[in-house]
Amino acid sequence: MPAVFSHGDLRLYLLSLLDESPRHGYDLMQALSDRTGGTYTPSAGTIYPRLAKLEEEGLVTKTVDGRKTVYAITDAGRAEVAARADELEGIEAGLADSVRLIADEVRSSVRDAMKSLRADLAAAAAAERHAASRPAPGPSDDVRVRSRVQLQRADATVNAFRARVRSDLRTHVARGGELTAAVVDELDRALDEAARALTRGLRG
Repeated sequence: MPAVFSHGDLRLYLLSLLDESPRHGYDLMQALSDRTGGTYTPSAGTIYPRLAKLEEEGLVTKTVDGRKTVYAITDAGRAEVAARADELEGIEAGLADSVRLIADEVRSSVRDAMKSLRADLAAAAAAERHAASRPAPGPSDDVRVRSRVQLQRADATVNAFRARVRSDLRTHVARGGELTAAVVDELDRALDEAARALTRGLRG
C-alpha cells in the first residue's frame, strides 16, 4: 500500500491547513480525510505529536476553547509556508497520485472479491439445477443431493464473508486506520469459536 505522505510532508501540510484557518485536532484530521477523498484518515497519535513539535518550534500556538484545544499558525509558520510554496505544490501533486493508487488498489480488491463471489454463486446454482434434473433419487441419494447443494451454499457464504472482511480491513488500513494485533487476535478467536460450534453441530 503506497504511503500518502512522504517523510516530513505531513508536517508542512498541517502548517498549510493552519495557514487557511485555526483548527482543533479533530478538524485537522477531518480536513485531511476530506482532502484525500476519505482514503486517508490519520489517528490522534499521528496528528498531536506533530502539532506539539510545531508548537515547540514556534510555528503554531494553541489555546483552550472550552473542551477543545485550538491550534493557530504563527508569523514564523506563515513564513515557512510561503518559503516552501513550491514544495507544498509538489506535495499536493504527489498526494493526488497516492490517493489514486490507493483507490485503485481498493477497487481492484473489491472487484476480485465480487468476481469470486459471482463464480461461487454460479457454481451453486449450476449444482442445484443439475440436482433438480436428475431422476428421482432413493432416500439415501436424496440426502446426498441436498447435502451437496447446501455445501455449495455454505462455500458461497464463507467466501462472501471472507471477501467482505478482507475488503473492510484493506479499506480501513488504506484510510490510515490502525489495525492492531488485539483486533486480529479477536477475529482469530471468533472464527475459531464459530468453527468449533459448527463442528459440534455437525456431530449432533
